[in-house]
Amino acid sequence: MTTTKHQTEITADPTVPLVRIIREFDATPAQVFRAHTDPELVVQWLGPRGLEMEVLTFDCRTGGEYRYVQRRGDEEYVFHGCFHEVTPASRIVQTFTFEGMPEAVALETMTIEDLGDGRTRLTAESLCDSFEGRDGMLASGMEEGIVQGYERLDELIARLG
Repeated sequence: MTTTKHQTEITADPTVPLVRIIREFDATPAQVFRAHTDPELVVQWLGPRGLEMEVLTFDCRTGGEYRYVQRRGDEEYVFHGCFHEVTPASRIVQTFTFEGMPEAVALETMTIEDLGDGRTRLTAESLCDSFEGRDGMLASGMEEGIVQGYERLDELIARLG
């Protein structure tokens, strides 16, 4: 496991069923965007350590869709969604559904902010369909997956240079 100098901030909004994630990277906005939109890179960092990921569909463009599966032993987790807006190096808006709970759809907005000097702030907001859905997402172990995933993204960016 790696140590990182950037912390991942995960908060639940008290007024709407929203989870906000803020994380800085020692990478340019273009590098962070590419890591989120190139399926060959996404499989190398998305999710917690110990899970293998297979992309089934990944058409990252406005109007496109995605579907992927993450596996650990006999466990299998499948996710899918649609890309509503893809603006290079600045913004991605998509839906997100865990197929184990298909009624719980989240609308996710990711904003990529250039901090200068090769640094980027990523702010991701997941608007859930209910407070119960949001709280279930938080209780699912998503925090561990997000923190480890972003650590893996740091490692990937360092390898790619």
